[in-house]
Amino acid sequence: MEFFEKAGAMAIGSRLRVLTDRITDDASDIYKLYDIDLHPKWFPVFYVLSTGEEKTITGIAQEIGHSHPSVSKIISEMTMSGLIQERKDDLDGRRNMVSLSEKGRSYLERIQFQYKDVENAIHGITAQGTHNLWKAVEEWEFLLMQKSLLRRVTEQKKARESNDVQIVNYEPKYAQAFKALNEQWISSYFEMEEADYKSLNDPEGYILENGGLILVALYHNQPVGVCALIKMNDGEYDLELAKMAVSPAAQGKNIGWLLGNAALDRASEMNAKKVYLESNTILKPAINLYHKLGFQKIAGQPTPYERCNIQMAVDISSRNPSKN
Repeated sequence: MEFFEKAGAMAIGSRLRVLTDRITDDASDIYKLYDIDLHPKWFPVFYVLSTGEEKTITGIAQEIGHSHPSVSKIISEMTMSGLIQERKDDLDGRRNMVSLSEKGRSYLERIQFQYKDVENAIHGITAQGTHNLWKAVEEWEFLLMQKSLLRRVTEQKKARESNDVQIVNYEPKYAQAFKALNEQWISSYFEMEEADYKSLNDPEGYILENGGLILVALYHNQPVGVCALIKMNDGEYDLELAKMAVSPAAQGKNIGWLLGNAALDRASEMNAKKVYLESNTILKPAINLYHKLGFQKIAGQPTPYERCNIQMAVDISSRNPSKN
């Protein structure tokens, strides 16, 4: 117990295994106490077959929430112990129907006393305890079905690492990173095009001097992500969100969201009303990010990029940068 006090909540899996092992060891002795030759792990299968109805292995697996291979192995073990009998389905010879054997059925009356005594013992523990373990497990199962522990930990990791990300304005020293990061992601999916070279080879002249801006994401002071706002003069959209790229080594740190959100904040500060972007639907994570930022698909505009097959826009006229 001293280990768990030191390790804390992160050792919950280990602690539950210790508790499960303790209860399982007692369960083995409890079956012996009632002269019942049953392994604790067989109980779910025994219980669902105790109604007398024949079932398939697939049906049992679905009912008790175990995998098919796991149930198949238990069925084999119980068959060897003489507790289960199998036969081929009359209508479908590919399916095995399983039921309790005569020996298995002989346990049904005796085990009722065990059920009652175990249930009363559990109620006794619950009455002595401060917390109801059964209800707590039920609640945890529900919560983990809604969102797994893996997903929750991933979110915490992303949030923690996001705190080490800084979004800064472009400086000439980031020119190489701006070009390299964009070339890396573009080349991973498509081919570089003439419009790419124009902006990447001369970001100051093509973007900044024309009224746009470039943002750089720094992780531990290293540039790992970039994006740009390019001034538009088509009468409907004020700025284009473009040239967003994140290093593969830095993905999973919420950098795309931080860059996109910061860019929209800056667009709002520049009194922009509508921001436009172009992308490709094979970039599913990027499209999801844009939707999260508020972008919606719009009708096509003339585009210089062959790879573009979706155009999106967001109205930021009511955006409050201080809330993002």
